[in-house]
Amino acid sequence: MAMTVTLSSSRPLSSSNLQLLPKTLPTLNPHLVTRRSLLSSSAALLLSTPFLPLLSSSASPPPSAAPTFFEIPGSGGVKALDLREGYGEIPIDGDQVSIHYYGRLAAKQGWRFDSTYDHKDEMGNPVPFVFILGSGKVIPGIEAAVKSMKVSGVRRVIIPPSQGYQNTSQEPIPPNFFDRQRLFTTIFNPTRLANGEGSTLGTLIFDIELVSARHP
Repeated sequence: MAMTVTLSSSRPLSSSNLQLLPKTLPTLNPHLVTRRSLLSSSAALLLSTPFLPLLSSSASPPPSAAPTFFEIPGSGGVKALDLREGYGEIPIDGDQVSIHYYGRLAAKQGWRFDSTYDHKDEMGNPVPFVFILGSGKVIPGIEAAVKSMKVSGVRRVIIPPSQGYQNTSQEPIPPNFFDRQRLFTTIFNPTRLANGEGSTLGTLIFDIELVSARHP
C-alpha cells in the first residue's frame, strides 16, 4: 500500500521568518523505493516548493537565485540545499559548534521528532545544540553538513540511513522519552527491516542553522 509522507508547517528557524519545510513529500511505496529514489524524489519536491524569503524583506535573495540540492563530497550520500549561505567562518574538526535544527523522519509522514526551539532555558529562550565537531558523538550526516557550512548559514539536508542513526546513543537525541522511543522503534523496526524497508526507515530531513563555531 502506498505511503504518503506529509510534512507539517513549522515555525521559523530564525527571526528572519524563514519557513523551512514544505508541506508534502511525494507518495512512496515502501516496498519498491530505494535510497537513491527516495533522495531524488524528496529533493525534487523540495525544489518545487517555493520558499519564503530567507532574510528580512529589505535583504531578500535575488529572484534569479534558484535553490538546488547537491551531494556533499565525501558525505556518503547526504544531499544539501543552502537556504542561506552565511558569512562567518567554516568550522574544522575540534571546534565547539552550536546549531539550531528541526529534525524530521520521512518514514513517519515527516514527523518532527526534535527541535532545538523546543529546548528552553530558564528565561524561555531556545537553547542551541552544542557539540565538538569530529568527536563522532553526532550522526555523520549532521557532521558532514556542518563541516562545509559558514557561521550564520542555514542548510536543509536529506540524510540517508547509512549516515543517520546507527544506534540509540548517537546525538542529537530527543529529550522526551516517548519521542526517543518512537524514533528508534521506527528506525530499528526488525519486521520492517526484514521486509526490505531499511532504505526508507532511517531517512532523516534536518534543517540546520550554524549559530557559532569556537576554536579550542
